[in-house]
Amino acid sequence: MASGFDNVDVQPASAQAGMPARAFTREPAGTRASGQANAPMGAPASAPRGARTEKPANTQADARTRAARHTANGASLPLPAHAARALSVLEAAGHEAWCVGGFVRDGLLGRPCADIDIATDAPWQSVKRAFEAAGHRVHETGTAHGTVTVVVDGVPVEVTTYRADGAYADARHPERVSFVGSIQEDLARRDFTVNALAYHPERGILDPFGGMEDLSRGVLRTVGDPQQRFSEDALRILRACRFASQLGFSIEGATFAALLSHKHLLNRISAERITHELDGFLRGAHVHDALMLTVDVLAMALPELVAMKGLDQRSPYHIYDVLEHTAWTLQHAPDDALVRWAALFHDAGKPAAFFVGEDGVGHAYGHADVSVRLARGAFGCLRLPSAFCERVLTLVAHHDDVVEATPKAVKREIARLGGDPSLFAALCKLKRADSLAHAPSCAHRVQLADQLEETLAGVLAAGEAFSRRNLAINGNDALALGVPRGRMVGEALDAALQAVIDEETENCREALRAFVRGWMAEREDAAHAERG
Repeated sequence: MASGFDNVDVQPASAQAGMPARAFTREPAGTRASGQANAPMGAPASAPRGARTEKPANTQADARTRAARHTANGASLPLPAHAARALSVLEAAGHEAWCVGGFVRDGLLGRPCADIDIATDAPWQSVKRAFEAAGHRVHETGTAHGTVTVVVDGVPVEVTTYRADGAYADARHPERVSFVGSIQEDLARRDFTVNALAYHPERGILDPFGGMEDLSRGVLRTVGDPQQRFSEDALRILRACRFASQLGFSIEGATFAALLSHKHLLNRISAERITHELDGFLRGAHVHDALMLTVDVLAMALPELVAMKGLDQRSPYHIYDVLEHTAWTLQHAPDDALVRWAALFHDAGKPAAFFVGEDGVGHAYGHADVSVRLARGAFGCLRLPSAFCERVLTLVAHHDDVVEATPKAVKREIARLGGDPSLFAALCKLKRADSLAHAPSCAHRVQLADQLEETLAGVLAAGEAFSRRNLAINGNDALALGVPRGRMVGEALDAALQAVIDEETENCREALRAFVRGWMAEREDAAHAERG
């Protein structure tokens, strides 16, 4: 199906210093269509490809240059000893074997990759016999699909028989698989050309679908017809978004058009799989560009994004709409799942709370409370640990709290965060990222986040009290002083904690006992006065 996106590499426009704008790049006429075979292994491509007008100045660009050199000169990847031994076991038994998957892609990009997968022409039963004969343990982890896990030098390696997938009935799993005789046929079932590469330490790279060229250009392209690929397995839609975030790649035009036209199939993907892909997306090194590029795709999984797009905040403190402010907040946040998820939702409530005052300035009072409600609803559709979700919601609720860089203020905020100093440390990281995504005039807020972290370190080093756990008395002490059992015990301890934080009393047993006695007397006097 023709599309206005065909043969265009779709990239977001970046609008911040240090992140050059990426142009839409149309390929010259006559270049290969999606999935067309490349030149023979080790030879350069026969047809030129359109180049980006600008490339980000980062290590990924350098890695892509290395990938292009490998196309011409042959590749030599650092293959771990256990993987080399696994190949040798199969070859000694008379079988062909290749390393496949993310190891090859990431190796060419200079990225670390812990897992190594092997594809072979051997049936899984033969694989099992060969490795057991060589003294290695074998686990039958997916024999219906030809997969066993072998343990070599204590490291698990998945070994799978060359296969082709049959028809897909549920937009996720093939109804059947058939085993095939060549690695080329096996690679043809893969999702993207950059994942359809095979490597052998003696034979080099096998690249039947132009994956090396796409790696060198930083482009995601499906193997074959993108509409067929996404209708077969809708999870590939989110995988494309994740790869864009993790690798900083653009998306080839026909592939992008198919992402949009098939995104409705995400409704058929399990919440667990969607959550896993979204978490990888949010933690990507290029999450800003990826979010701006794929927001209309991600909206099927995160509809909260839709209202953020294009909302001009009409504020001297903001230079981006809510969506791009969120994207930059994510980008500036550390690779920490807690902070990244909080960054995603911290301003989700702004569209609902937004209004323009008589002075023409935009306001969103109470947006943090709305953001919490929206995030809670989103988490109900995902599969994240409940304790993790509550921590994210706490950060979202308090992300706009005004906290001075003084011990008293920091201790009060930690108390509001449930007495968890690690949550306050995460809040500092969120505040820093949020400030960096504001207008340049808000740069002083970044310094405040630094100062808050320094103050926190001082509070912790001094062993100062900021939660009930730090008090020199506990609930039993309160009961012994006559505090009625139940809710009032907690109220008495909270009042004592606040008095310690405000330096109205010392955090020692006798001083706190005296404080609780006085607190009880004040409550009794107030009750008598109320009764008249």
